[in-house]
Amino acid sequence: MNGSSFSERFGFQGPEVEIRVREDAPEEIRAAVVMLGYGAGLGPGGMRDLVCEVLLKRPDPNNWSPSNIENEVHRLVDDAPWYKIYDIAERLHREIAHSDYTGTKADEYARRLTQLFREQGVGWKMEDGKIVVRGSEAFTLATQDAVATMRAAGKPTAANEIHEALSDISRRPAADVTGAIQHAMAALECVAREIDGTSDTLGRIIGRLTLPAPLDGALHKLWGFASEQGRHIQEGRDPAFEEAELVVTVASAVSVYLLRHHQRTTGSGQA
Repeated sequence: MNGSSFSERFGFQGPEVEIRVREDAPEEIRAAVVMLGYGAGLGPGGMRDLVCEVLLKRPDPNNWSPSNIENEVHRLVDDAPWYKIYDIAERLHREIAHSDYTGTKADEYARRLTQLFREQGVGWKMEDGKIVVRGSEAFTLATQDAVATMRAAGKPTAANEIHEALSDISRRPAADVTGAIQHAMAALECVAREIDGTSDTLGRIIGRLTLPAPLDGALHKLWGFASEQGRHIQEGRDPAFEEAELVVTVASAVSVYLLRHHQRTTGSGQA
């Protein structure tokens, strides 16, 4: 590609690091958000206006030279709460997209930012201009496949439940892990009810589904865990993020399995 860097031309990139950062914005990320904004064409004044807008801060009227304004931007970004850094990143994406007539700068900004997240072990990514949770590879594949399969099978309610699960687990500054679990299991229950042709709860339906052992037993345990967590929210004991990620992954994967198996056995284009 013309104008691409050495590493891009030859496919070199840093290794993907195990996710170790979620509720934080390390110094490297704060600096990169600013540098990528400048690299996309925003000047110091424009960058300061954008950052101040997000943080609801008044620009320092005593700073008027480019170098002083740049220093002000760095101070604002360095002192901002971690979740505001991701708000700034989203706002920058919108600004870049609005002023880019080539239609490429915003995508490049998102790609480079997400690549840095992977190299720094940050559990976020930029998708369609939004910062959303970045889970394990299995989590990403399962949820993407689930939404696509549910929509293709004419199950918009189930697809919407998975979408809500992803929204809950991506919330800042604290993920709504109980909401993510509940929405993921609601999606699975929607699929199970459609296949079973009843309005029973998932716990009652599992035994009537075409699930090979011991997957049926494992699903019973998952249903029990999700139901237990629903009670725990009233007792003030939230599940861990990793537990929510696991439930969303498994619920998505099982939903896809059920829809595809039903489609094969019925021979219909829709489950």
